[in-house]
Amino acid sequence: MPHHDDDISRVWDLADKIGFCMLTTQSGIDLRARPMSAYSEREENAFYFLTDVASHKDEEISRHPNVCLAFADTKGQKYVSISGPAEVQNDREKIRDLWATPAKAWWDNPEDPSIRILKVTPASAEYWDSPGTVVSYIKMAAAAVSSARPNMGDNAKVDM
Repeated sequence: MPHHDDDISRVWDLADKIGFCMLTTQSGIDLRARPMSAYSEREENAFYFLTDVASHKDEEISRHPNVCLAFADTKGQKYVSISGPAEVQNDREKIRDLWATPAKAWWDNPEDPSIRILKVTPASAEYWDSPGTVVSYIKMAAAAVSSARPNMGDNAKVDM
């Protein structure tokens, strides 16, 4: 299935390029989203995030492990939505591997005992790789009113 493999590669490439995403978790009956810096590891089929043990994400994920990662490059009109189970890990070696500039805003160094790893294993994804023009927005509005489906560029749902 070369087409399927191409779609999976496109998901990883877009997520890598965009880098930041909104991580959505379930809190009771509510959904919560917050911006996170994503570290993608294609070979491990995982997205990693550094998080703090004191955050509410840990509790939310232990109760409802399915999360959504929403990546958006609004200038380029490229979007990726990735869903899958998440788990919190206390892997000190992985924390040191992932330590980078964005983490320095939250912690002094990778040895901080409150740092945890959030690992998301993608189960499915959807991407929109649009032409990058204002026409895309107009076509979206037109599609909502009519039954015609606009050409919004490439879009694919992908089982990971």
